[in-house]
Amino acid sequence: MTSTSEEASWAAEIAAAGAVGDEVDELLEYNRNHFDLKALDGQPDLPLDDEPFVDTWRRWVEEGDAGGAYGVLRRHLPQLSFPIREGISRSDGYRAATLSGADPSTLESATGLDLEDPDRVELSLYRSLAGHVPVLVMRRREDFVTLARALGRRNEPAEIPDSMGALMVSGYNNWFRIRELRERYEAQPEEERDAPTWREAFAAIRQRKELFQDRFVLLSDGPYSAVRAEDLGLDDGAWREASLKIRRDHECAHYFTRRLFGSMRNNLLDELIADYAGIVAALGHYRADWFLRFIGLEDYPTYRAGGRLDLYRGDPPLSDGAFRVLQTLVKRAAESLQAFDDGRFGAPTGGDAPAREPRLQGAAIAALATLRLDELAADDGAERMARAFADVEQRLV
Repeated sequence: MTSTSEEASWAAEIAAAGAVGDEVDELLEYNRNHFDLKALDGQPDLPLDDEPFVDTWRRWVEEGDAGGAYGVLRRHLPQLSFPIREGISRSDGYRAATLSGADPSTLESATGLDLEDPDRVELSLYRSLAGHVPVLVMRRREDFVTLARALGRRNEPAEIPDSMGALMVSGYNNWFRIRELRERYEAQPEEERDAPTWREAFAAIRQRKELFQDRFVLLSDGPYSAVRAEDLGLDDGAWREASLKIRRDHECAHYFTRRLFGSMRNNLLDELIADYAGIVAALGHYRADWFLRFIGLEDYPTYRAGGRLDLYRGDPPLSDGAFRVLQTLVKRAAESLQAFDDGRFGAPTGGDAPAREPRLQGAAIAALATLRLDELAADDGAERMARAFADVEQRLV
């Protein structure tokens, strides 16, 4: 429970960053921590155990290795049998395939999904802190947009912003898994079935979404946050590979906080956590200057209009004054985070840093989740992060 003294301390940190009047109250609410940290009391093993959908995707990855990833995906994901077209999600054929599991090959409207380069669609399983996650990589921007529309926008020609290079698809109804459940049900002797009919058995299954709903990630290898390779002193190829790693671990960090702490929001603390995970995955250590460039604060106190920070202004949006103070808070927080990371894991000395032990990286992400943005932005933010890390590390197996 929050105490009056804690609220006063947080308000003082926000005021020290330049907030006045109602701006303090706006930012107190914006920075409210929504993570449920009780999971740490159970001392969870890291990485977390796989969710049930992973076994199915592991088979699909093996099939893709033998005969091509996109062909496997098209056989099993009905959305890939339909074109991108206005209104198609309301059509009878589309609804039959995606909501009732009808075989797309029997439907006239299932004319296929055209990709520019289907042979360069990659499918793999990535072992994240939240367990293995299916990852689909598109090496052509046009193909990422097409698949994002198909799998994330129900095949409608929705706008996919140029700045968007990753999409976590969650709550995906996997009809392949449902058909397997039906086959197992029908293979049982009648006296051993949990329900007298499949209809009744399926009604019970629908209450257990882990039995049929999946989560997977779509990735593009385009420049992360639309940052140019030359702005970071990298060649184009190296930056594209780094961008893939940043996006992948960014999305997986959101998955991790959702599984462990029950929250994943459109908020600067969440983005700081996710970009921290991504940058460490790409470099082996954290760089605050990269994060600040990604969100549009590379020339602080000047903010690059239209930068990614605009996406995390809150609902209702912060006032202009509070938004300017948020920029100060996030800059100080990023610098505190780098000071902690360099101090705990060692500042870079040239060359590639070794991969970080998952338990330690999980402890760092979990420690971030125990803090507020204004706490991390305080003068002693790095020390607060170090104390939080030490506490979490002791609680994690």
